[in-house]
Amino acid sequence: MVHLLRRIQEEDDQAAFRELYLSLAPQLLKFAYLYIKSKFIAEEVVNDVFLRLWHRRQHLDEISDLKVYLYVGIRNGISNYFTRNKEWEHVDIDTVSDVALELAIDPEQQMISSELRNRIETAVAGLPPRCRVIFKLIREDGLKYREVAEILNLSVKTIENQVTIAIRKIGDEIYLRTGEGRPAERSSNI
Repeated sequence: MVHLLRRIQEEDDQAAFRELYLSLAPQLLKFAYLYIKSKFIAEEVVNDVFLRLWHRRQHLDEISDLKVYLYVGIRNGISNYFTRNKEWEHVDIDTVSDVALELAIDPEQQMISSELRNRIETAVAGLPPRCRVIFKLIREDGLKYREVAEILNLSVKTIENQVTIAIRKIGDEIYLRTGEGRPAERSSNI
């Protein structure tokens, strides 16, 4: 990614910018869709953030963490959209639908049996909404705790607690359904 940013900043390389956009936009679009239940508006917000990034391309070296910059840009773009369009009904983070939080298939998940994958997805779907969003950003989008804390305007400790809760609940759910892999607190009683 550093190579792409250098080409964008120093050479005004539109092909590098397109490559950057294509690699990051899908995650950002899913994040925007969590809040705005309109694919069109979510795309508009994401495209606006990338357009601002292109206009600021000469200053890319001032951005310390591009992913956090983009996610915060999406969050701010959504906030601005709601401010300008008060009649639009937005979705609060605590009422996010399960559809927007489907687990993406990656090589690791392909190795897991479909039955176990279904159990994990069911367990993730059963998490409280904010916990699901945080779990998705950490596990699916690969963001660091600090990045998610900054994006969601929460403390790192809150993020750590939510991930711990998510992992515990997912483990418990899998244990209850399969009887395999005893959760940590149960194994200490053996």
